[in-house]
Amino acid sequence: MRATWRGLPPKRHDVGWQPGLLVPAADGSPLITDHYFPRAEGDFPTLLVRSPYGRGLPWSPMYGVLFAEQGFHVVLQSCRGTGGSGGEFDLWRNEVADGRATVSWLREQSWFDGTLGTVGPSYLGYVQWALAVDPPPELKAMVVQVGLHDPHALFHADGALRLENALAVGAGMTYQHQGMAPFLRATLRLRRRLRDVITAKPLRGAYASALGDDVPWLDDVMAHPDADDPYWRGASLATVAERLSVPTGLITGWHDALGDQTIEQYLRLREAGCETALLVGPWTHTSALQQGWPEVFAESLAWLRAHLYADRCGLRPTRVRVHVGGEDDWRDMDDWPPATAVSRWFPTAQGHLTQLAPARSAPLTSFRYDPDDPTPSLGGPLLSRTAGPRDNGTLELRDDVVTFTGPPLTAPVDVLGPVSARLGISTDTGHGDVFTRLCDVDAQGRSVNVCDGLGRLRTAGQEPSRITVPMSSTAHRFAVGHRIRWQISGGAHPRYARNPGTGESPVDATTFTPVRITLHTDSALMLATPDRGYGLSPTGNS
Repeated sequence: MRATWRGLPPKRHDVGWQPGLLVPAADGSPLITDHYFPRAEGDFPTLLVRSPYGRGLPWSPMYGVLFAEQGFHVVLQSCRGTGGSGGEFDLWRNEVADGRATVSWLREQSWFDGTLGTVGPSYLGYVQWALAVDPPPELKAMVVQVGLHDPHALFHADGALRLENALAVGAGMTYQHQGMAPFLRATLRLRRRLRDVITAKPLRGAYASALGDDVPWLDDVMAHPDADDPYWRGASLATVAERLSVPTGLITGWHDALGDQTIEQYLRLREAGCETALLVGPWTHTSALQQGWPEVFAESLAWLRAHLYADRCGLRPTRVRVHVGGEDDWRDMDDWPPATAVSRWFPTAQGHLTQLAPARSAPLTSFRYDPDDPTPSLGGPLLSRTAGPRDNGTLELRDDVVTFTGPPLTAPVDVLGPVSARLGISTDTGHGDVFTRLCDVDAQGRSVNVCDGLGRLRTAGQEPSRITVPMSSTAHRFAVGHRIRWQISGGAHPRYARNPGTGESPVDATTFTPVRITLHTDSALMLATPDRGYGLSPTGNS
């Protein structure tokens, strides 16, 4: 680890290990737990790390050893039904009760000094929010890294199935807790059979050949797109942040599949007056724990030492630190988002972007989306290795992708905050999706994705529907000579399941109909920019 990740702090203590402890879950099932501890005299605070992904690599060295070296007891536990723990794994439903049961066990341990923190990424973040539903008095700090609080939003976007996320989570939850070798074999099998799975008609159950068996909870997740469905009752822990007083550090990346959830929780914590801090790097969901680990670990350690040891010397002076794409640098900020104005960019029939609003709404351009030849997904906030910024040049040559491009900039333009698209759109079938993306085009014409989003269309006749599509937040500088590009298409497959164009569920559809999507002139790309000049010619035309 030290050879791979330069900049890790030197260890303070040698580490001891007690593997295979049995902790009773809320239903009495044994939760297999490993205890890492500093080999030194005295009292040390405790970190609780609960995981459905096993207790071996990478969790043992990255969380057990590294944090114990720095002076913490680390309790690394396999969630119910995973990693040898008893009972059955049931996505999200047992975590509140089992977290409480584990704290009750901790209170009986002679080495527990009554000071508790939590730390961990992804689903290991969800179990932290679960403990915070009714936080025990011992809980003094949390660090949620690329974390989850709303399972529905991980799997669905405005009624569209996030297919690639569903398959990745299915493989991870099913195999990672069995060890690295079974997980790698399952990942390779999924890659080999991915095309057969994602093009199956119907989609329901098609994953079984790739994952090796039926996964009942995955079937349920895919079949319930509506967040208000009783199936999802109690799944979202979003409102926990609205009443929390436990100091909570948040870490994400601009291309993290859970980045939006992290930003949402930061805003809720700020509104609640809870002490919080936010670090956003140039990372994807996985690279935050790989290339980004020295920064992520340092941020986490500083927060935990500040609140469990009363040692604030490692904290930065500002609440927020973000990496700014385009200039590849970090900025410290007092809050997020910073004070900005909304800059509106309008498409023209010539393929330009202008800041001159159209006089009226009228059809501007149209394209045909064919679900049997779906627009492919490329990069962006995914769970897979294909996430992140990518050259969109080949994608933008397709007939089912339209682009609108601004003029070369005469001064840099910073986008700092939420990005969205306000669209006027009509379709010939009444059903469709729209995928909208912000890109940075350099002086050589290379178009790289910055942020994006997808919305579901429901139209009637030739009258356009108005829809606003959130495109996530970003911190990005468009350099002098670069151009701002707005890319629009009818989908991004297999990141999202294909819209069949008929109104039928994409999970059960066997008949697919091509859709003609017409964009209207009153559509606008909305960017959060500092309230100053934008480095453009007076008209904003190219």
